[in-house]
Amino acid sequence: MARERGERNRDREERDSEFVDRLVHINRVAKTVKGGRRMAFAALVVVGDQKGRVGFGHGKAREVPEAIRKATESAKRALIRVPLRDGRTLHHDVHGRHGSGKVILRAAPAGTGIIAGGPMRAVFETLGMADVVAKSMGSSNPYNMVRATIAALKAEDSPRSVAARRGLKVSVLQSRRIGADAEVAAEA
Repeated sequence: MARERGERNRDREERDSEFVDRLVHINRVAKTVKGGRRMAFAALVVVGDQKGRVGFGHGKAREVPEAIRKATESAKRALIRVPLRDGRTLHHDVHGRHGSGKVILRAAPAGTGIIAGGPMRAVFETLGMADVVAKSMGSSNPYNMVRATIAALKAEDSPRSVAARRGLKVSVLQSRRIGADAEVAAEA
């Protein structure tokens, strides 16, 4: 019995070791009670496998390490898969919004790097994205920025899924894109 439990714990640790987590924000909150103030901490954590999966979580506790642990567990339960072009950038430009936080994510050529601020950078690094240009407008609240970025990434579509929806082959869809790029270049 004990050996089975040990094997399960080892399997869970191996599965968890594939994830990279980044602490985005810690907030100290105080609750006023009869004897004075009661301090607690809220943590925002982004988790990803650097291969196209990312999630974020929020945890609250009386101690910082416990809040971070709760947030990490929450993030692992809320992972989403994002299709990446060549495993390094987005397939197309996309907008995201949560509350008053608005973000614009743009695909970038190889070698550009991650051009994004604070909370968005954490999302892209844990996702495994190498080239992206992002702009945050509106709220600079880390919670809203992360949620808006995740909303934008959820709206990302791969050519394979678009082709399946339209009943086309991926090669036909890609040839149309190349043709459109040539027309734009000819006009310039």
